[in-house]
Formats: sequence, C-alpha cells, structure tokens
Amino acid sequence: MTYRILPDLLPLAIPPGLTVPDGYAAGSHRAWSTAEDKVTSLVRRHPDRFPLYTSGGRWQLDGEAWTNWCEGFLGGQLWLLAARTGKPELSALAEHYSLLIKGREHDREVHDLGFLFWPTWRRWYEATGRPELDATVVQAGRTMAMRFNPKGRYLRSFLAPDSLFIDIMMNVGVVFHAARRTGDQELARIAYEHCLTTRRTLIRGDGSASHEGVFDLGTGAFLRQSTQQGHQDDGSWARGQGWAIHGFCTAYRYTGDRRFLRTAQDCADFYLERTGAALVPPNDWEEPDPALPVESSAAAIAAGGLWRLAGLVGDEVRARGYADYALRILTRLCEPRFLSHGDPAWEGVLRHGIYHQGKGLGVDESVMWGDYWFLDALDAVDRHLTGSA
Repeated sequence: MTYRILPDLLPLAIPPGLTVPDGYAAGSHRAWSTAEDKVTSLVRRHPDRFPLYTSGGRWQLDGEAWTNWCEGFLGGQLWLLAARTGKPELSALAEHYSLLIKGREHDREVHDLGFLFWPTWRRWYEATGRPELDATVVQAGRTMAMRFNPKGRYLRSFLAPDSLFIDIMMNVGVVFHAARRTGDQELARIAYEHCLTTRRTLIRGDGSASHEGVFDLGTGAFLRQSTQQGHQDDGSWARGQGWAIHGFCTAYRYTGDRRFLRTAQDCADFYLERTGAALVPPNDWEEPDPALPVESSAAAIAAGGLWRLAGLVGDEVRARGYADYALRILTRLCEPRFLSHGDPAWEGVLRHGIYHQGKGLGVDESVMWGDYWFLDALDAVDRHLTGSA
C-alpha cells in the first residue's frame, strides 16, 4: 500500500465575513506587549533555563516535571516575538534558545520531539531558508518514528511501551514532515498508521478524546482507554481535546485524507458543545463541580486548532462558526482575568493554566505551552486580519 503524502500542505482558506469581537484588536495588542515584557524578563533573570510552570505566578526553575517536553516553547515564543517586532535582539535570543536544545533531535526517551523542534528549528528554517536547519527537524522526525509499535501500529508514549497518548497527535507532524522531505515511504506509513490507530482507539463516538490507550504488547490488540491527566478513565480532558483538533488538522493537511478532517470536526464540535458561551473549559468536562472552572492553556490550544480547521473545512458556514469561536476564545483570554498585563509580580503571560491537576503541579498558574500556543494562535489570526498571512 502507498501512503500518500501531499507534495505541499493543503492551504488554509479562512472564509470572508468573520465576526471580529470589538475587543479583539486592543486585546491582541496588549497580549503581544505583555508577552514581550514577560519573556524578555524571564531570559534576562534566568538565562538558559526552561521552566514549565509558575507557582504563585513565579516561574519554577527547579519545579517537578513529569517528563522533559517543554524546552521548545520558550524559543518558540522568542521566534514569534522576533517576527512580530522585527527586533534583531529577539532573533538572536531565539537562535540561542534553539541551539540550547541541539542534540535532542536524537532523543529517544520522549514522544515530544514535535513540541521541541516545531516551534524552534522549523521557525528558524522558515525565517532563513537554511537547509541545515530543516535537516535537524527531519532528524527529529526520524527519531520520533523509532517509537513505532508495529503490532499495535502506534507511536508509544514516554510512559510505557503499551501506552498511546492523544498528545502524540501534536508531535506526529514532525514525522509527516520528515516523510515529505525525504520521500521515505516507511516514515509516511508510520505517521499515517499512528493517526488511524489514534482515531480508532482514542476518539469516541461523541467526538471526545481519551487521553491514553493501552495495548497488549504480545498481540498489539487495543485493550482499554485510560488517563494520566483527566478526571477519570472515561473522562474528557480538555487539553487533550485541543491536541486532537490540532493534530488531526495537521494529518489532513499532509495527506488530504478526509477521515482526518472529519475527526478534527468531531473533536471541535464536542469542544464547542460542551464549552459553549464559557469559551474556556475546565480541566475535564466530566469532573463534577470542578474546584478550578477554567484551564486557559486548553483554550489557547483549541483556539489555534479551530482557526486552522476553519481554513480547511470548505463549508463557509461551518468554517465561519469555527473561526468566530476561535476569535471569541482569544478575545476572552486577552481580558484581565487571564492576561497578566500590568501585573509585574506575575511572570507568565496567561493565568489559570494547569500542568497536572492529579499531581498538583502548576495548578491555576501560567504554563509555558499555554503561553506559546496563545501567541501562535494570535499570530495566525493577526496575519490573516492584516492580510500578511
């Protein structure tokens, strides 16, 4: 069987007639100003460090981490800020923080090489066109593909060989990228089959996403859904829902396989149905009376995924619905409840994020990926609204 990888990514075609909330433009301006202040303060105070989350609003330099997965998000914010401002000092910092993770493209201990190299070395390559930078991203994809379990047909999580995480949908893009760049059909097969297995085993009939799937290592048979982050095994962990929307959009852009587009839509529709006018979800929709009613990083990730989905679905009515909802999420995140604008004591950009509720890590705090995906979504929207996309 030939696993088709398109020669070029499917383009995003955001429909006309969007409803841009009144507060969006001012909110976006505040957000970028806040991010520049917070990120440059972080690298000045704590050079060459990669914190994951805050405690009481202050970055924890030696805080407990479940796994080593976040070093790409600080460099990614610096690349976004450099492109936004044109400041050479920010470009220099972005290069420096990208170089600090050089060597991790060979790291076989994590399933997060997309998180590491997509925000950093890919953005660096796109800014300069230097082929050796892209070669590093391709190597990360090759290394990521080594996690493939051929019996279960999935990329295993860092946790255990029998474990598949929904998070990996946000990292499989680096394998697709390596396959497209090299023409390697084995890489294409691995990326494609991982997405099909995730679709079959982790996405439920109502469009909700399970965090984890567990497999029989002897036969490759799927055994059960589980969770390491959600409220319960059959819960609906909001950040994982955002990973699913984003990840299946990426799979569709690389392959043109409409099964992946339909899955992204199902996951998006679940998010919209369960979150509604609140816009920002709890950590898990199935948690009764959650003590923390909002998880800002999940909302930031979902906003970016919904915006990309709006550019792919083709149906203008549905596309406008996804895009307008994404704009509403971002406008909400720019409000004082979430954005730390004007608060020098708070070192992150977005308040009310959660790293790991069950382990009590970074709960109701800023989290590095939340800040990155917030800026990533704002960047995509702003470039469209100004005609520079």
